[in-house]
Amino acid sequence: MDCADCARSIEKGVARLDEVEAAALNFTTGTLSVRGPVAAERVVARVRELGYDVEAATSDERRVTREGSPPASTGVLRYLWNQPDTRAALIAALLVLPGLLFDELLPGLGITSPVFAAMSVLAMVVAGLPIARSAVAALRVNREITINLLMTIAAVGAVIIGAYTEAGLVMVLFALGEALEGYTAARARDAIRGLSALAPTEAIVLRDGREARVPVADLRVGDAIVVRPGERLPMDGRVLAGASAVDQAPITGESRPVDKAPGDEVFAGSVNGQGTLEIGVTAVAEDTTISRMIRLVAEAQERRAPAQRFVDRFARVYTPAVIVVALLVAIVPPLLFDAPFLDPAPGVRGWLYRALALLVVACPCALVISTPVTLISAISNGARHGVLFKGGAFLEALSGVRAIAFDKTGTLTRGEPVVVEVASACSAGDDLLALAAAVERRSEHPLARAVVAAAEARGVADRYPAAADVTANSGRGVSGQVNGRLVEIGSHAWFDDNIDHLPHCDAIRAADARGQTTVLISHDGDYRGYIALADAPRDDSAAALAELRQLGLGPLVMLTGDHAATAERIAAAVGLTEVRAGLLPADKVRAVEALRAEHGAVAMIGDGINDTPALAAASVGIAMGRAAQALETADVVLLGDGLRQLPFAVRLARAAMGTVRFNVALSIAIKLIFFVLVLLGSGSMWLAVLADVGTSLLVTANGMRLLRWPRLNG
Repeated sequence: MDCADCARSIEKGVARLDEVEAAALNFTTGTLSVRGPVAAERVVARVRELGYDVEAATSDERRVTREGSPPASTGVLRYLWNQPDTRAALIAALLVLPGLLFDELLPGLGITSPVFAAMSVLAMVVAGLPIARSAVAALRVNREITINLLMTIAAVGAVIIGAYTEAGLVMVLFALGEALEGYTAARARDAIRGLSALAPTEAIVLRDGREARVPVADLRVGDAIVVRPGERLPMDGRVLAGASAVDQAPITGESRPVDKAPGDEVFAGSVNGQGTLEIGVTAVAEDTTISRMIRLVAEAQERRAPAQRFVDRFARVYTPAVIVVALLVAIVPPLLFDAPFLDPAPGVRGWLYRALALLVVACPCALVISTPVTLISAISNGARHGVLFKGGAFLEALSGVRAIAFDKTGTLTRGEPVVVEVASACSAGDDLLALAAAVERRSEHPLARAVVAAAEARGVADRYPAAADVTANSGRGVSGQVNGRLVEIGSHAWFDDNIDHLPHCDAIRAADARGQTTVLISHDGDYRGYIALADAPRDDSAAALAELRQLGLGPLVMLTGDHAATAERIAAAVGLTEVRAGLLPADKVRAVEALRAEHGAVAMIGDGINDTPALAAASVGIAMGRAAQALETADVVLLGDGLRQLPFAVRLARAAMGTVRFNVALSIAIKLIFFVLVLLGSGSMWLAVLADVGTSLLVTANGMRLLRWPRLNG
């Protein structure tokens, strides 16, 4: 398919078949979906009747292509030559060349021959037969007037009035232009399909202590697979054994490899570094993160941007209207103003010729193809950098966002406690931390894990042996024997009633007021100090918010259910000035609606699960994380661990819609210029079609620039 208009024509033709309930052709992937008890053979026959072919994509999926289309990866020349219709157009170009040279470019030489005219007419037939066949099929099957019909009428009309060279040139240039548009559209599709190549089709699985290479489709949750240095990970999973640095850029957009150790999550499509990893599979092949990404990107075209829907609606009424206008141009001036109908003299263009040239000028190819190719390219680029746009509509919506609301926990913060202070009453802080870690090592509580992690980070985790007789005491804390002495770890309230801790009492209350969680430690009944923990901001939150302000976005508002002290502490750390704390989910919805009423388009970013109502209330709902819920609920998904992708997503959305506006404006401007030239008698048909082809290729190439738009900074 050369453009979205081709897809619409195929959809309409297939949908008119008996027993077809619905038909949808995804221009992004070239995949045709048909619902209803219709035989596949009838669908294939209808598609071929409209001038296209169908090739098998998978066992249950077929892809629509131009007849004989090879992959775009073969290169432009081979792509063009391997298409029968285009090969015929290239031969036709040689036939029309003498007429172009001596009749159009160098008429002053006086070299002319009836043979040149015959060769031009033959060129028109050779290049134009597939075009005419498609035009007639669309008219007969769909009852619609297409671009192909405009070109056919113009070429046949040119022959009737004796403009043989121009008749041949119109068909040759149009056929070659369509083929080049098809090539560029195929390249955009290939860029998206290339996501599928990120995950290997085979994996090395461990079964009964032996390694065996099997298709990934045969793997099941719980299987153990081996990934050697330099190999791509075939499945999502968790590391069972081994350690390595893994390049997750294809999935999350992170520019630097991430260290992985037993227990860490890994993703299919990532590239293993220098170490061998044994991985436990956590999702079947069709449910991996990369598989879900591919499905979402493929479906994105179905959620068309308002700009694209407008162009599509405009093109439907535009083409029939052009024929009416051309008829008026041919008839009205000769009838009312006694203007010449046919060419009265050499170099003087009659109004019939001008009407035919108008049909060529009016071809909306550039206008129709400019928007979908641009949006496809932007969505594909975003996916490669860990940003999933669910459709062009959300890409356009994000480009117009003026304010952003942020959830706190898990969005601006890490969503897990970390040690922020160690206060010892009578010894070094590291020793107190080591003592607490000796007891907490036996616990899976989030606070316990944070204490142990802090001890490991400071290199004191092994200062004391692991506690014995560890007991969790409900409402109290945890206790255990370390080197034969009782260590108790508990809350401020429990210590108030049982163990004197006067030296730090005011400091502990101050920490509690700041929204921190304090755990107090005693040793053989004597108070030893406290450890304060809190949910810490993400490392990139402050930088991301600063970059968003540089992009002109504001206000930036925190919406959280947490109490005010904690919210204000996090806001101060990341540079936010507007905070609304203590909010229930319904309160967040009302806050988002108020922001929309005041500022217009508003984005809400959260975890995609608890914040679903607020995400739905926003102009654009943005989720962070790779959870299935996040991928399904949000309009835009940031797959990386942090906010650094958000400014990139905004810039990409703005670049995409800026490109769309430029392409549409350029297409219309060139149409208007040639329209005026044709009416003044200064524009020829072959120059008009050359301009149209050139414009189509220019806007397509401009849209495809977004495939290589500047990479996300690491």
